Amino acid sequence: MKPGWPLLRKWLGLGMLGMFVAQNIWAAGEAVIAASQPLAAEAGAWALERGGDAVDAAAAIQFALNVVEPQSSGIGGGAFFLVYRAATHQVYALDAREVAPRADTPDQFAHLGYLEASTSGIAVGVPGTLAGVEALRHRWGHLTLAQSLQPAIDYAQKGIIITPYLAHSLQSSRAALQPEARTLTQDTQGQVLTLGQRWVQPELAHALRLIARVGPKVFYEGEIARAMVTAQRRTRAGLAGQGRMSLEDLAHYQPVWRRPLEGAYRGYRIVTMPPPSSGGVAVLQALQTLAPFKLGMLPGLGAGDPDEIHLTIEALRLAMADRARWLGDPAATSIPLEHLLSPLYLTQQSQRLERNKRMEEVLPGTWPEGTNTTQFTVVDHEGNVVSVTSTVEAPWGSGILVPGYGFFLNSELTDFNLKPQAGAGDPGANDVRPQRRPRSSMAPTLVFKDNQWVAAYGSPGGVSIISTVLEMTQDLLDDVLTPEAALRLPRYAVMDAQGHTLVEKSLAPAVIDQLRARGHDLTVSEIPLGSVQWVGESPQTHERQGAADARRDGTVIRLLP
Repeated sequence: MKPGWPLLRKWLGLGMLGMFVAQNIWAAGEAVIAASQPLAAEAGAWALERGGDAVDAAAAIQFALNVVEPQSSGIGGGAFFLVYRAATHQVYALDAREVAPRADTPDQFAHLGYLEASTSGIAVGVPGTLAGVEALRHRWGHLTLAQSLQPAIDYAQKGIIITPYLAHSLQSSRAALQPEARTLTQDTQGQVLTLGQRWVQPELAHALRLIARVGPKVFYEGEIARAMVTAQRRTRAGLAGQGRMSLEDLAHYQPVWRRPLEGAYRGYRIVTMPPPSSGGVAVLQALQTLAPFKLGMLPGLGAGDPDEIHLTIEALRLAMADRARWLGDPAATSIPLEHLLSPLYLTQQSQRLERNKRMEEVLPGTWPEGTNTTQFTVVDHEGNVVSVTSTVEAPWGSGILVPGYGFFLNSELTDFNLKPQAGAGDPGANDVRPQRRPRSSMAPTLVFKDNQWVAAYGSPGGVSIISTVLEMTQDLLDDVLTPEAALRLPRYAVMDAQGHTLVEKSLAPAVIDQLRARGHDLTVSEIPLGSVQWVGESPQTHERQGAADARRDGTVIRLLP
């Protein structure tokens, strides 16, 4: 993208949700950004306008999110990056997931409840987001680290206006568990910041300027590292809740390049994230389990076909059973991916599904998983694509703010099994192990048709990510909906192998009644499920479009050639 290329921005209010989404317009030869927050999308556009490509835009967006959506992601957390390079037609997967400290043990959460554990330093994993961004930049980036950080520094120093989604998140008790956090998120009268107020974050600006000037070493080995080690010793659960991360853990953190997972569905090639993410495996399993069935929404229903939803719930239950038993960090456990994704096995799984009958118990469910994650997707003018899902796990992570530096530490280690599962034939694939990564559900995804890239998307939402990404894939490839139409559909999310399923309030009551009549355990969710950020390209015309989810402050920006 050349400096000075015109930038189109237009936001339209969506009254029911009180959020914003940019106008989605087809246009040839353009760069498109879809992000969950307007200023984050602007930061990516800023990078493209200054000669950066999709990787530089992703770096700027991720740093900006630490300022404008700190409840969901930031340098105190981790991320998965899926990158498509147009010149070589290659897809790369980078795992910047948090890592358990060397002193961690399988039973460290055994006597703690989830809330106690997730709001104490023992839940904090070694952060990977910054190292991941740097690995991408060194491989493909055109801008300097300081340039990538500049929009975020400006936002933090000058202040941002509180958006609807951020205003809602600031009401969470997790935003004010620590005295420093309460000071950060309150105004001068001690009241929680609200919609439309300006939020200035000078300590975060200081941290980002340090990283821009000194580089990542200050974060992983210098003064910020020392501050993180001190901060994560905070606990709400006695000595057992103290964090175990050391300076050695931080100094030795490395992101990992992994081979992406691939699968075929309806003539398309689906490329997604491999373990330690379970999301990609589960989505590919569910798609292949459903492949023998003719799926698609019934005309006129507009809120989902009960038969399709029934079969999808059942396919997801089978995938969740495999997820609970087999998936974890591949460095810690043997994952039988070849078996789990084999056509023979998935054909057998498909034969277990019946159109009008729910399966009996499959396997026990899984442990809680945080929902505060974020997704963004970029395609640049050369056709390079980056799809990123990043997180601090629960809302505001552990709730532990690093004093003097203004960012929150993750609670990612609660994605491990809270109680050890190894034994009696169970490999304990996701038991806590030192220097290993907890299982995730994040699933940034790319879709190809005849070896041409056609779409990239993903979603936040913890375990619900799997259902959301699967449903988006079905809506696009089975129902042949436009992305905008797909984003407006009600969602449902299967949470475990037992079939506990959340549904959005907008799902038609008649559909809910039919599903319950088949024995499905449905709970109406009080919050929206997921927030898909989609970009795509027509294989015939090479025209590009973006679509952002109105469930958050979704924004699309296109840069005209």
